[in-house]
Amino acid sequence: MTVRLLDPVLVNRIAAGEVVERPAAAVKELVENSIDAGARSIAVTLEAGGRRLIRVVDDGCGMSPADLELAVERHATSKIPDNDLTRIGTLGFRGEALPSIGAVARLVIRSRARDAAEGCAITVEGGRKQAVQPAALPFGTSIEVTDLFFATPARLKFLKSDRTEAQTVVDTLKRLAVAHPQIRFTLSGDNITALSYPPEEAGETGFLRRMARVLGREFADNAMPVSAERDNVRVSGHAGVPTFHRNTSTHIHFVVNGRPVRDKLLLGAVSGAYADVLPRGSYPVLALALTLDPREVDVNVHPAKTDVRFRDPVLVRGLVVSALKEAILRSGVRSSSEGGSRAAALMAAAHRTPTPALTGAHRFSPPPSRGGSGGRFTAWQAPLAHGLAESPQATLHALDTPSADARAQAAPADTEAMSHPLGAARAQLHETYIVAQTRDGIVLVDQHAAHERLVYERLKRQRDMEGVSRQLLLIPEVVELDPVDVDRLLQHSGALADLGLVLEAFGPGAVLIREVPALIAGGRVRALVEAIAGALAEWDSTAPLAERLDAMLSRMACHGSVRAGRSLKPEEMNALLREMEATPLSGQCNHGRPTWIELKLDDIEKLFGRR
Repeated sequence: MTVRLLDPVLVNRIAAGEVVERPAAAVKELVENSIDAGARSIAVTLEAGGRRLIRVVDDGCGMSPADLELAVERHATSKIPDNDLTRIGTLGFRGEALPSIGAVARLVIRSRARDAAEGCAITVEGGRKQAVQPAALPFGTSIEVTDLFFATPARLKFLKSDRTEAQTVVDTLKRLAVAHPQIRFTLSGDNITALSYPPEEAGETGFLRRMARVLGREFADNAMPVSAERDNVRVSGHAGVPTFHRNTSTHIHFVVNGRPVRDKLLLGAVSGAYADVLPRGSYPVLALALTLDPREVDVNVHPAKTDVRFRDPVLVRGLVVSALKEAILRSGVRSSSEGGSRAAALMAAAHRTPTPALTGAHRFSPPPSRGGSGGRFTAWQAPLAHGLAESPQATLHALDTPSADARAQAAPADTEAMSHPLGAARAQLHETYIVAQTRDGIVLVDQHAAHERLVYERLKRQRDMEGVSRQLLLIPEVVELDPVDVDRLLQHSGALADLGLVLEAFGPGAVLIREVPALIAGGRVRALVEAIAGALAEWDSTAPLAERLDAMLSRMACHGSVRAGRSLKPEEMNALLREMEATPLSGQCNHGRPTWIELKLDDIEKLFGRR
């Protein structure tokens, strides 16, 4: 078979298959060129999801006729002046984007340099270049791509619906907008909601404001500042508190030297940092910028330039993990503001639902309270209103039989305790939820979730300092399991003993539990052993030992904590609140669920029409 050189047009179309796989890829390449040209404003317009039209207009430095003619040639670029690929300081540098797009579409470029009296234009259609012509336009560059893939119809079959392709363009532009907050970005067209991001000031304040515009207004209320530096590698930005999370990873933004990337190493670092505080299947919301010497990162590993390779990946991963963990620890007892907003919305919806009017014998007046509060309808009496409608006699009898829920209301609220972040305990509802009063609102606490986190953190501290304290069971407990699970437990018996759980074989298909961690004595030992056995069957043996030990401690804390359904005295509830305030990560349980939510007094008053 004879070896021959391929036709240049065919070469460009092959390159286009790597660089321009869909409209969003073309938009990315064109917008990156505008950013590299120093543009302060970039406008993108789409039709039919970008298949029919992509227009990108910027106010950058523009091009001369000679530069414009070279710009549509393969491997022609102004972005590597010294031919050093180890010091890439721009977003686009391969010199393939424009000729590749021109090979599969109709491409028209109009440009005018700042010192030029007039502009110029060039057309490339299906890889065939026409001569440069004069053109009238303001400073900057305007690029129109029409009939994308008309020269390679087979690729059109792989495009999705116009709406899906347009949404992919939106996601691409959002990532570029996060990476460059000082630039104005606008997007318009069919099948999308128009976007407009005004330019922000330089620095962390502008970065946070741009992130709030892209990630949602509530992000600013739930963001933690992140900042760390090591060996000339700096990471900065903001990350959402653990209870502010989403069910996809699309809200995770990484910027490396101004380049938005989707790097597996960085995503793994995020997973490691949030592993202890995030629900399974959930992802945090964050935007972090990494700044390092261009020679320490290779951006030339993929045509799309979304993947990078670090010279010292261990350093970068460790820096990101430690920076995020430090931010999470600093957040302390903080929880997402979304919990209170959702609760207020649910109550407002319930308030709008019509309820049957109380008539005749069912009509009542609130009885005087017992706490000397001047005839007010106290919190523990309020739920009785519904009961009066159903059974007046039984409900009135209940007024003379205070339940455990009323004990916290019997005494006046502790004024000093109300100054604490979680306030003073006032009641326990359904033996599960603690109601606390702060100076400007109400806090609802899930007692099991909160105590689970507290026990977990105590166990970790004991393990790291003097070892987990153990308590001998007066009567050892036998737990029957599948023989395979028994073998797994016995293989890890040494690690379990270090964590306070001492077990031994007890015939075929059973283990004998002799000692348990003192902090969870009285907990559900059988359920704990079954949970650890199940976890051992699922865990990847290559996972770091520290992560597996933490996971086992987490299960111990879960099965040894205060359960839902247990009545607590007022002093017990207040002690729980104070310990939560002093314990890192107590805003969420070991599974990542929130331990408390806050309802602001303003929101409550709006529910009753007082505001």
